[in-house]
Amino acid sequence: MQDEIGEVLVPTEDVVEMRGGRRVITSKRFFPGYILVEMQMSDQAWHVVKNTPKVTGFVGAGSKPTPLTHEEVDQILHQVTVAAEQPKPRYTFDKGDQVRINEGPFSSFNGVVDEVNVDRNTLKVMVTIFGRSTPVELNFLQVEKV
Repeated sequence: MQDEIGEVLVPTEDVVEMRGGRRVITSKRFFPGYILVEMQMSDQAWHVVKNTPKVTGFVGAGSKPTPLTHEEVDQILHQVTVAAEQPKPRYTFDKGDQVRINEGPFSSFNGVVDEVNVDRNTLKVMVTIFGRSTPVELNFLQVEKV
């Protein structure tokens, strides 16, 4: 079957989070429950893949699967390579979110997110110090949502 079934891909991305005070990188699937299989469509190859344990079906209407276009495959592969270059943080923050600072000189302070810079993975958090709001720029990994 090596002639008919080529590459099998599980599209994943690395996600960074803080656990127990340590930075942990875990893999997360882009499309949970789906894998990409490069294959020549024949009845024999279709039955081999269909009868593989934990495979419930194919994407597409009717009895035969619908192949992805080259543009769709290229887009998925590009998404996987970009995600491999820079792991993204597990949590996303929005303006106005309440956060607790868990690292750095302001650890154990609470604040409100004022700005989010997704490209640099940084936040500007307004922290109340001596009764005055002070902006503090922090990394996504230095804060957690309250």
